Amino acid sequence: MTSTLSRRSLLGAALAAGVVLVAEATPIKAFAAPGDVTLTAGGISLLASPGGRLAIRDAGGVTRSAGSKFQVKDSVAGVLTSTGGTPTLSALADGTPAIRMDYTFDAAAGSTVVTGWFSVSTSHARLEWRITGPNTLIPDGFLFSRAIQAPTAPDDYIAITEWVRDAGGGIPYEDTVGVAHTSTWNSSLHGLFLLDRSRQAWTNATWVHSPGVADPAGGWTSRADFFFSETRPSATATIGRGRELGIELTTNSDFNLYESAGAPMALTALVANGGAAKAVELELWMRSFDGVLLASTTVTGNVAAAGTWQHTFNLTAPSGIALAEVVVRSGDDEAFARTNLAVLPTYDYQAGAASMFGIANYPWLQRPSADAVLDLWQRAGINLVRIAYDGGPGLPPSAFDARGMQHNVELQPSLTVTDAEAAAWAADKLAVATVAGAGYFEVGNELNRPFNTGDAAQAYLDKVMRPVFDRRAVTGDTVKLMNNGLAGMDKPWVENFIAAGGWDLIDAFAYHPGRGNFTPDYIPPGDDWGTGAVGTYWNFYGGLMQLKALMAEHGQKEIWLTEAYAATKPNSWWHDTYRHAAENILLSLALAKAEGIRCVCWYQFHDSVLGMPQIADPDNVEYHFGLMNRDLSPKPSLLAYATAARVLDQATFRGKLSFADPLTSGLWFDTPDGPAVVLWNRADGYILNTAGQRTDWHFPAPEVWVDPWPTKTPLTVAASSAVRELDAIGQARTLPVTNGKVTLTLDGAPRVYYGLVPHASGAGTQTLAGCRPSRMPKVIG
Repeated sequence: MTSTLSRRSLLGAALAAGVVLVAEATPIKAFAAPGDVTLTAGGISLLASPGGRLAIRDAGGVTRSAGSKFQVKDSVAGVLTSTGGTPTLSALADGTPAIRMDYTFDAAAGSTVVTGWFSVSTSHARLEWRITGPNTLIPDGFLFSRAIQAPTAPDDYIAITEWVRDAGGGIPYEDTVGVAHTSTWNSSLHGLFLLDRSRQAWTNATWVHSPGVADPAGGWTSRADFFFSETRPSATATIGRGRELGIELTTNSDFNLYESAGAPMALTALVANGGAAKAVELELWMRSFDGVLLASTTVTGNVAAAGTWQHTFNLTAPSGIALAEVVVRSGDDEAFARTNLAVLPTYDYQAGAASMFGIANYPWLQRPSADAVLDLWQRAGINLVRIAYDGGPGLPPSAFDARGMQHNVELQPSLTVTDAEAAAWAADKLAVATVAGAGYFEVGNELNRPFNTGDAAQAYLDKVMRPVFDRRAVTGDTVKLMNNGLAGMDKPWVENFIAAGGWDLIDAFAYHPGRGNFTPDYIPPGDDWGTGAVGTYWNFYGGLMQLKALMAEHGQKEIWLTEAYAATKPNSWWHDTYRHAAENILLSLALAKAEGIRCVCWYQFHDSVLGMPQIADPDNVEYHFGLMNRDLSPKPSLLAYATAARVLDQATFRGKLSFADPLTSGLWFDTPDGPAVVLWNRADGYILNTAGQRTDWHFPAPEVWVDPWPTKTPLTVAASSAVRELDAIGQARTLPVTNGKVTLTLDGAPRVYYGLVPHASGAGTQTLAGCRPSRMPKVIG
């Protein structure tokens, strides 16, 4: 990804130089008693004691955090934890009073040396550890201890992000400028440890993950800043680190979702100022999915030095989804933020256990609460979660049982174990699935490497699938078995698995239809599908057709797509734009329903990486698979998923529709609301993101409201009544019917139509009544 020089780079340089600005700097006082050292500034003090103890105290002298140890990780010696420490009063290179802590370790640490340097300024403590030792030390494994004293709310893990504009062109995106571990003691006193990066999964009530960075002088430096604050973490970071302007957007509704168009929306911008007092200009614009400017306004205000200013824009909910951007400016300084706001009404789904709609991950990001997330899952139509078991990640099975949601289990084995170990694993994990009440046990995940060779099939059969099958025969458990969800539809693997006798061991077949910059209905030519980073192996419909051909020969199985996706890595030609993702989700799910797929588990619900939730990572593809944005607002993808779930909830597939124009495609479903017809046209081809200047992976993605399909193909058909059209995100419009005819405008975006008259046309084909092309396609240039 090509990016501008973000303020993260400048921030890193400022911290390295020890530049941290706050208003009204207060004198620093130092005091050394026998064994103890104290540093005090306005609103904060540090007390260091023999044994390595470091206490952070508030303005009243109350200890709020206390720790005494530092931990390093060595690839040879393992985890090494300090056994003590001696504090002395010292000074930083610029003369600032500081506490020096010389930590002690046992003999196993060898030449490893850790020295702490701690200093204070107004309401701020700067904590730094300098580590030297053998090159076997693993700097990503460094941690420091701390225990929060008498908090009034659970600690939290908050990403501090900024929006940046891509210098290579395309859409803006978020990047992370810090990670905050936050604490609360009362309604006005908050504190946070702010680090450049830190894994939530490696942090607990005792330890904070504080990875080291290489020091030019040798060794590594691990750093954290602590701030007392009365404002939100993002504003605290802006002010405490001396950045000029920062901005954060919030709304008055969970997930920025509203029940109906026209509902009042409150979008609040919190502006933080890390510099001198200044006048600011706050500019808002908001556009619909179709590009309509829904709001545009500018207000002015003043922000105190090291202070905040808040303004709320009162808006109206759109009919579908809207993108809002707010920019704050003062002189040459500018910061901006974006978010989505959308309408998603509640819906009474009826399919129940027969529903095709699932999610591939347990709900591991439960913001603002587990109940709120499950409420939204059910509002969007999700009825099955791929992984749920007691003691496992996410929520227990009982949470889904209480809501009438189905749940399965997926557990990962090894292919390199002994027969005895394989049998023990099978017994243990089959029991886990059974006790969980899982409907299906997916035995492993993507164990078909190297892809498209079939090499791993025999080991999987011998070490995993057969032991589990044999164990189930002994116990009589009724949980159904499916193979490990293959990465891509790996035809050679499946053929080898069948040849070795594996087909009779499974009740259902699972795979992950990975997809690059191809439309979901694309079937690559030939049989030589490359598995490289941009290989045609990564397609949706072609692989599914391969699988169905194998099943026609060897016997039918339920088909489960246990991970399907539409990744939205920004400005990457191989991945979906936000608009294409919505279109491709609707079409993927419609094709899955048409092909009799038992369940599609969408991967995944939130943009984030497990273990580092909400940490913006624009360059990491894995971060961009969610139906929801990092800030918990909906992508168009969420509305597309919900649209498919509602249209197809009780749908029965009747057949594919044929047209005189071979580039026009259609699917016919019967529903309680009458025939639902999905139509699209491929005049612009099956390959996405081909326009514009592509450099390496970079593609200047258009804004979400930009129509990417230049060719519009009209089609006139008979209509029995008023015709209702739904776009990919569920926006409805009524099309005029004249003399029993309606003219549709088709392009590469799938749309759903009610009120048309599909029928059998002979020779086993179906079409639309009165179907004829109206005129030549029109290219909108």
